[in-house]
Amino acid sequence: MPDDPTDRRSWFLAFLKGARTVPRSRWTARQVWRPTPGSMASLLLGLWLFGTGEALLLTGDLGASPWTVLAQGLSLKTGWDIGWLTFLISMTVLLLWIPLRQRPGLGTVLNIIVIPVALQITYDVVPTPSNLAARFALVLLGIVTIGLGSGFYLTAGHGPGPRDGWMTGLHHRTGRPVSQIRLGIEVVVLVLGVALGGTFGVGTVLFALLIGQSVALGLQVVTHLAPPLPHAQEPTSPGRA
Repeated sequence: MPDDPTDRRSWFLAFLKGARTVPRSRWTARQVWRPTPGSMASLLLGLWLFGTGEALLLTGDLGASPWTVLAQGLSLKTGWDIGWLTFLISMTVLLLWIPLRQRPGLGTVLNIIVIPVALQITYDVVPTPSNLAARFALVLLGIVTIGLGSGFYLTAGHGPGPRDGWMTGLHHRTGRPVSQIRLGIEVVVLVLGVALGGTFGVGTVLFALLIGQSVALGLQVVTHLAPPLPHAQEPTSPGRA
């Protein structure tokens, strides 16, 4: 950080804009199936924070992210735990990779396991506040936590999660922009979740509006904490078969 107050302010404003891409960090793995101690720690911490953030959104009871709304709706219909259903949804999405010839990485597998566990544990422990302001605070904290978790998880370099891989696979197969593909998936998932009884509300809207900037800021924080080494190489992508 610069010493001059004017320079510090400029640096801080630039920092708040977040990262424009997924940068490398000091612990980014070079191969998706060969973790280093740093990349594994970054991956596990990121996935745990991501699941914790999803649970905080859900606990706020003002509407969660579309995929969690779907898990909540299925939970209401089946009586199963939301964490277990999140795991089953992730496994189902991973099966959709097969016709798209996508290749999973270590991060893909651990995504399916760690996020549901973190979500369920946090959801069981944190009660829903009766105060509306506290519920809003939980929603905002959840979005920030997901963004920071994404920063650690994405810079680990171990491949995309099931939903991201499905999105990129459809993008490669159809030629449609990633933004359109992701929007279409999120809308369909949200409609299904609401139809099953999941909660749609201001929290869902806030998530849609803020999650992009939250992830960008999370990436910025992580690479500030652990800038890449001068000799670091680009990590190997899982790619397509």
